Amino acid sequence: MDDTRDSNGAILNDGDNVTVIKDLKVKGTSVTLKRGTLIKGIRLTGDPDLVECRAEKVKDLVLRTEFLKKA
Repeated sequence: MDDTRDSNGAILNDGDNVTVIKDLKVKGTSVTLKRGTLIKGIRLTGDPDLVECRAEKVKDLVLRTEFLKKA
């Protein structure tokens, strides 16, 4: 299985904290995750390009790893 890596190539593990590297609109809500937002305790999915997390007011969010960097 491929390693899950952030935008800089650092390997991500379950429970890592990451920061968002660009403003992201969350589909289906009016929430925008601002650049620099800290997201705690990510969970890996079976797909190396996606991680599950919770952020601000949004539960069960799936983010692409290309927009994240390890904190």
